[in-house]
Amino acid sequence: MSNQKAYQSLTQTFQRLHRFGHLGAIASWDQAAMMPSKGNEARAAAQAELQVLMHQLITAPELRAQLQAAEQEELSAQERANLREMRREWAQANLLPAELVEAKALAAARCEHAWREQRKNNDWQGFLPNFREVLRLAREEAKLLAAENGCSPYDALLDKYEPGMKSADIARIFDDVKSWLPGLIEKVRAKQAQEPVIQATGPFPVELQRDLGLEVMGLLGFDFDAGRLDVSNHPFCGGVPEDVRITTRYRADDFVQSLMGIIHETGHARYEQGLPRELLEQPVGRARSMGIHESQSLSFEMQLGRSRGFLQLIAPLIRRRFGEQPAFTAENLARLYTRVEPGYIRVDADELCYPAHVILRFEIERALINGEIEAEDVPALWDEKMMAYLGIDTRGNYRDGCLQDIHWTDTFGYFPSYTLGAMYAAQYFAVLRRQEPGLDGRIAAGDLSPVFDWLRDHIWSQGCQWTTDELVRRATGEALNPAHYRAHLEARYLG
Repeated sequence: MSNQKAYQSLTQTFQRLHRFGHLGAIASWDQAAMMPSKGNEARAAAQAELQVLMHQLITAPELRAQLQAAEQEELSAQERANLREMRREWAQANLLPAELVEAKALAAARCEHAWREQRKNNDWQGFLPNFREVLRLAREEAKLLAAENGCSPYDALLDKYEPGMKSADIARIFDDVKSWLPGLIEKVRAKQAQEPVIQATGPFPVELQRDLGLEVMGLLGFDFDAGRLDVSNHPFCGGVPEDVRITTRYRADDFVQSLMGIIHETGHARYEQGLPRELLEQPVGRARSMGIHESQSLSFEMQLGRSRGFLQLIAPLIRRRFGEQPAFTAENLARLYTRVEPGYIRVDADELCYPAHVILRFEIERALINGEIEAEDVPALWDEKMMAYLGIDTRGNYRDGCLQDIHWTDTFGYFPSYTLGAMYAAQYFAVLRRQEPGLDGRIAAGDLSPVFDWLRDHIWSQGCQWTTDELVRRATGEALNPAHYRAHLEARYLG
């Protein structure tokens, strides 16, 4: 269209930001997966420098006038959506001084790097000084964002990951889950105690686990010309849509952990690889929210990956790698992969216990950021909530307790996205199964296209064009409805 001078200038700025972000994302992946430990200080300084450079770009004085002028220009609906997302990023960045951006990047890198050894050594006291500094800076950021937006400090950080969502809404949803989840876990465990399950016999050589993971990634449509699989302390999906990096971790006595981790991260990766290619360098071409991002990984891992049809499909692949075992029938795999057993570790938790881990972290981090508790209070609160929600004693066990996650070394406000994602995923598959009554049979026969086609059409290709509520409403006919999540869990575990 004509008359787009200001808008075109903005697209050039955001294209540069995307390209710098590309370099930062690959450097972050390398830091977690490949970098020797002595490189950390220099890498942290380089990453902080890049963050400051990007901050200077997005806070350049001329952008304010360009954003105002672009509002008056002739723009398509998609361009208007892009302008909305530009304004959102610009507004957030302009509330934060460059010194804070740099200090946060350095403190996070220091805390995360030290955490690797401190977790191994169960060293909460060693972790605390770095953690206090990360928390101090997070509170400073939250205060600046909250003052502008007229919300609580925690809501200001939550908004970075879940635009438009309030912690009061999340607390209401989570309080409902807490009212029925413990009873459901109890019922399911009583039911499963009567069902025989055969444990797989290891060891499971890491190279064979890797081969299996790569084959399953292929089944799930991962584009290996646009990404790769590696190893890290904490599984993640990073990189950029043009070059997606996913990681897992392996244990020789348990192949399920790495395989399900790979399936989960492949869901994130397919979302990135499926974003609209022509819009990738613009904000409108990005993932909608972290809850929507987690809904993709949980669509793959929980809805698809633990379904009977999918386990029937991959059972022969497992037997081919690890030999014929009674444990490797499709029926027994289904029981193994849906076994409910409260445990310490969130990333290894079964589908039913997982939300309890998330709710615990949400409640603690909200209190931390809002200044209701201090860093020193975390272990006692953690112990109390783990016992209340899952009946597990974590006293003195920091490694498997409050030191287990990497997130609090640099990120607050993210944890709710995991359970919101599980709820969105259940809602998608409720619609999918209505539209495709024979879905499970097609999955068992190796035809996963109904799942991929639906997600591509309704989620991946939409990028950031719509608000989260509008995206979900267009895809499923309603905004987030947690009733689908409960119905899914009851059908799978009690049906």
